[in-house]
Amino acid sequence: MPDIPPPALTARRTAPVLGIPVDLIDWNTAIDRICHWAEAHEPRYVSICDAHSIVRASRDAAHGRHIRAADMVTPDGWPVAWMLRRTADPGQQRINGPDLMGRLLDAAEDRGLGIYLYGTTDATLDRLCAALARSHPRLRIVGRHSPPFRPLTPQEDAADIAHINASGAHLVMTGLGCPKEDRWMFEHRPAVRAVTLGIGAGIDFHAGTVSRAPQWMRDHGLEWFYRLAQEPRRLWRRYLVHNTLFVWGALGQFARHRRSG
Repeated sequence: MPDIPPPALTARRTAPVLGIPVDLIDWNTAIDRICHWAEAHEPRYVSICDAHSIVRASRDAAHGRHIRAADMVTPDGWPVAWMLRRTADPGQQRINGPDLMGRLLDAAEDRGLGIYLYGTTDATLDRLCAALARSHPRLRIVGRHSPPFRPLTPQEDAADIAHINASGAHLVMTGLGCPKEDRWMFEHRPAVRAVTLGIGAGIDFHAGTVSRAPQWMRDHGLEWFYRLAQEPRRLWRRYLVHNTLFVWGALGQFARHRRSG
């Protein structure tokens, strides 16, 4: 009987959502693959894509290039996972940012992997580190930094990368927001000796600075509505405009899929 390769070593499978390749992957494979890369300090990055990010990538050439270049693109939002279930893999799971962060923190604590936190604000990082000290007492947080909310000078940028690498981090969790964090990961992959992940709002959820939707809303694809109700002025365009554009793009993809099938 032939040996079955571990999940980390199985071939990558993707399928397009509005023309953007998204990984067909389950939770166990995603965690195992990321940890496999991290333990070897491989320069990789993971993009976590909801409908907003997919629409943006399909319309903005630069953002599309950053997403397509990622080593893993996870279906974060329910619409993205649903599209994959309808067109490629009926069993595709939703691999969302907050839960991916939580599962990776568990795995990192068990495997002794070093975590570096990059982005958001110093106040949020303070709260996050305090929360993680309670929930993951054996977790190795090897560094943290909240860069200024402006373009960095070349010297500042080089210093940040040097600090990350000197920390010995295996996983770098970024909270820079879309599309900034995907651009940052794309530009810095050759230099950062770790796996970087665009966690986004997942950092705020784990820090407790933003509350997450109740489980029943998450289970029924309504997390977006809960977030919109929390921050309507900041998020209305993301959810009302980009979600509408996603629906129109999805209808076109379904029509093409049915004609080709």
